[in-house]
Amino acid sequence: MAAIVASGLQMAAVRPCISTSCRASVIGPGRSHGIRVKGILRDKLVTICHIPHLPRFQRIRMSSPIKPRVSIRAMSTESKPSSGLPIDLRGKRAFIAGVADDNGYGWAIAKSLAAAGAEILVGTWVPALNIFETSLRRGKFDESRVLPDGSMLEITKVYPLDAVFDNPEDVPEDVKANKRYAGSSNWTVQEVAESVKQDFSSIDILVHSLANGPEVTKPLLETSRKGYLAAISASSYSYVSLLKHFVPIMNPGGSSISLTYIASEKIIPGYGGGMSSAKAALESDTRVLAFEAGRKYKIRVNTISAGPLRSRAAKAIGFIDMMIDYSLANAPLQKELSADEVGNTAAFLASPLASAITGAVIYVDNGLNAMGVGIDSPIFADLNIPKANH
Repeated sequence: MAAIVASGLQMAAVRPCISTSCRASVIGPGRSHGIRVKGILRDKLVTICHIPHLPRFQRIRMSSPIKPRVSIRAMSTESKPSSGLPIDLRGKRAFIAGVADDNGYGWAIAKSLAAAGAEILVGTWVPALNIFETSLRRGKFDESRVLPDGSMLEITKVYPLDAVFDNPEDVPEDVKANKRYAGSSNWTVQEVAESVKQDFSSIDILVHSLANGPEVTKPLLETSRKGYLAAISASSYSYVSLLKHFVPIMNPGGSSISLTYIASEKIIPGYGGGMSSAKAALESDTRVLAFEAGRKYKIRVNTISAGPLRSRAAKAIGFIDMMIDYSLANAPLQKELSADEVGNTAAFLASPLASAITGAVIYVDNGLNAMGVGIDSPIFADLNIPKANH
């Protein structure tokens, strides 16, 4: 069983849900007259904006000796706000585990971190890697790559990753022989951390956007031991493993963020297969890891409890539209949740503005977690419930 990115209801189907849209624009080595940005030469832009260093675009790197991997640098072509409390992550580097398409929470977090100036590295489930990188190179994600300032999300490097396996010794022979893993190497958690260390020395931000439950559509009473343990392994222990292997290369003051779901503490019929248990474990682990990583490495550890999102992974489960409708009818804020709202929360948690926040579950769900009853029930038809006046 392999871990795949889960967004929306923070779950994943047995099959990977892969977007077929995305591209990375690649410009060759810098020309003598600089890169033109909105009519202004790059070198002139650096002088005008007093930017000490504005890196040029780079060519595609190789993430393995077999196949080319996308390598482009995250950068902003416009100056940041000079007033207020802007989120400034320039000079920071983020590794986001669990980006396999352009419409989940992992992608949204990557965009928000990049918009704040961070350099972006991603880990993509091995069987989804080729489709993701091909879509990225061919420009199928271009529309969703646009950042608030008009620049584009750039990914410095894409790493193959399967967070179910800590090291090569954990990988069974049938997985090693699986054709979906052919052509990729160094994709266990330990190997990816070592590769990132070799390539970049250190990171500042670690994001866990992974979940998988092979029996998620089964009620808990019908879930097998194998299915239950697989959900725990891919959805909660994978975070422990990622932090264990990455925290030694994280700079002091860094931040680690995961994604959870309200099913960890409330009953959500249809969210089965041990996934609710995995999210509860993830939240408990967040508190313990905050203590251990904080004391030893000065790293903050938080999790975001995100509301339902109409992502490919969530739609594969089959009832995401009902959960979105339920939230619209019952949440204090009657609007559909945007992935960008989760991404922006992650950017805040990763920034110095959240320097005293650790061990916390941050709800980004339009307030649905605060409700004790579903007010759209016919039972409450005669109750004087506040309604929008516009």
